[in-house]
Amino acid sequence: MRRDKDLTARVRAAKGDARAADGLVRAYLPFIKAEAARFVGHPVREGDDELGIAMFAFHEAVLAYDEARGAFLPLAAMSVRNRLIDYRRRERRHAEVTSLDEPGHGGDGEDARPLVERIASERDEISEREARRASRAEIAEFAAQLEGLGVSLSDVAENSPRQRRTLEACRSALAYARGRQDLLDRVAQTGKLPIAELARGAGVERKTLERHRRYLVALLVAYTNGYDIIRGHLCKIVGPTGGDVR
Repeated sequence: MRRDKDLTARVRAAKGDARAADGLVRAYLPFIKAEAARFVGHPVREGDDELGIAMFAFHEAVLAYDEARGAFLPLAAMSVRNRLIDYRRRERRHAEVTSLDEPGHGGDGEDARPLVERIASERDEISEREARRASRAEIAEFAAQLEGLGVSLSDVAENSPRQRRTLEACRSALAYARGRQDLLDRVAQTGKLPIAELARGAGVERKTLERHRRYLVALLVAYTNGYDIIRGHLCKIVGPTGGDVR
């Protein structure tokens, strides 16, 4: 029981810390190798495709883990198995291929493309699927952190600026806060926005920031942690250019 609690704590910590996640994967490499070997029917070694896929699947399980759904290791084992099943299916589909330039046999349609183009298309689909999974995991983690601070994603949507002047004031406050790591850390830990300090530092009206407190808390939390995907979208909001909002 204590071991399960310790592992759950490590998984929780690894969700927002890439270094901790890598350390967890290394620590549980024997488990990952055992699950991969169970699937393929023989031991796996460093450099084997199956082991690389299994390690990636374990990392995915870390990001997707929800304590309410039970213990972590069964979820990780299922993730490894599902990933290896996908890999084996792809290998079987291409097992009898003799040339990457060989055209398909579907006439003039999509399947008539050379194999090299079809593989590229499949890889694009896999990449897009992985990007969607990563986005869902990151948004879920972000939402959970906000909930712990008393802010929901619906709160953020409802509290977003609607006018250009208000949006510009919020941008100025965010730009000021992003240069103050101590301020960012305080917001992430307490969920409390230092309105007076932000207004004074950014040169904007305090009442404007007060009206959009939850919106500002959410954006500052995103800039405090490793929310790379979310931050990429936020560049459209807090960047130097922009027009009227709704």
